[in-house]
Amino acid sequence: MSNLKNILLKKRICKSVWFMRQAGRYLPEFRDIRSKNEDFINLCLNSKLSSDITLQPVKRFNLDSAIIFSDILLVPFALGQKISFIKDQGPKLSNFNLETFLDVNEDQFIKTLTPVYKAIELTRKNLNKDKSLICFIGAPWTLLVYMLNLKDFEGNLSLDKFRKVNSNIKIILKKLNKFLCIHIQSQVEAGADVVQVFDSWAGIIPKTYLKDLCFNTNSEIIKFCKSKNIPNICFPKGIKDKYKDFNKFVKPDGINIDYHVDPDWAKKNLKDVVIQGGANPRILLEKEEKMLEVATKYIQTFKDIPYVFNLGHGLLPETDPDKVDKLVKFYRDFNE
Repeated sequence: MSNLKNILLKKRICKSVWFMRQAGRYLPEFRDIRSKNEDFINLCLNSKLSSDITLQPVKRFNLDSAIIFSDILLVPFALGQKISFIKDQGPKLSNFNLETFLDVNEDQFIKTLTPVYKAIELTRKNLNKDKSLICFIGAPWTLLVYMLNLKDFEGNLSLDKFRKVNSNIKIILKKLNKFLCIHIQSQVEAGADVVQVFDSWAGIIPKTYLKDLCFNTNSEIIKFCKSKNIPNICFPKGIKDKYKDFNKFVKPDGINIDYHVDPDWAKKNLKDVVIQGGANPRILLEKEEKMLEVATKYIQTFKDIPYVFNLGHGLLPETDPDKVDKLVKFYRDFNE
């Protein structure tokens, strides 16, 4: 096992495994807690339960890293928007009010999110010292998509809505960047030692805006992290061959590839960075033979460069925990 922080900072060839959404709906121990806590935001802001949930997959699978149980939408929540989670539809945010958004100050923001920082403190106390504790944020563009309701039900960008709000985007991004950096700093001070930046909707940005809304915004976050010596991982999901340009421009310590990125292409084109993930989470819904075949492809492709075994997106709710256990053990055995 290897500490993720050291891998990212030193770019060593080491063995490390964790999964996005490893603490969540596929685990019966999580479902038990969730059934007693209907309000998802309140659950995320329950420091004790959040910490307990964070540690569940680490205890079950002996993963190398824990990622704090939280949500990227806690930032817009702390900036004045109400959030509800609708079954089979996902999150729904109240109408965005620019005046309310701009009126929130740093003290208010930190006070709202203090339970998250306390959860990190609790988790760090109960997590083995050799394991990393990952915190995360949503990238500015991805948060904008939710805050301004810029995508349709099928996950496509609504160009009409985008054009209507375009004049305010720079103002919103400036404040978002400031408060995202505050959130990162507060999480690290609480005990997290790595941050992952999720740009989950980068793939729907129009090409002419990709640099402004993805490259530049992620770059500002990563510059802040590097100024504070905070190891970082970017996940600009869906940008395809633009991963190469993104990596050169943003220069993150680590980059998570999604399952549309060919691993051979990634190895050839993504330089001076720790590559993470790649495999489609649906491989865990396949027969064991197929799952291990795909895993072998990624392990062998990246065996001689710094690589963290993960997926190209988060674990799916219908995933069998026994499959996760088998995959982790296979990875361990493969690298002995």
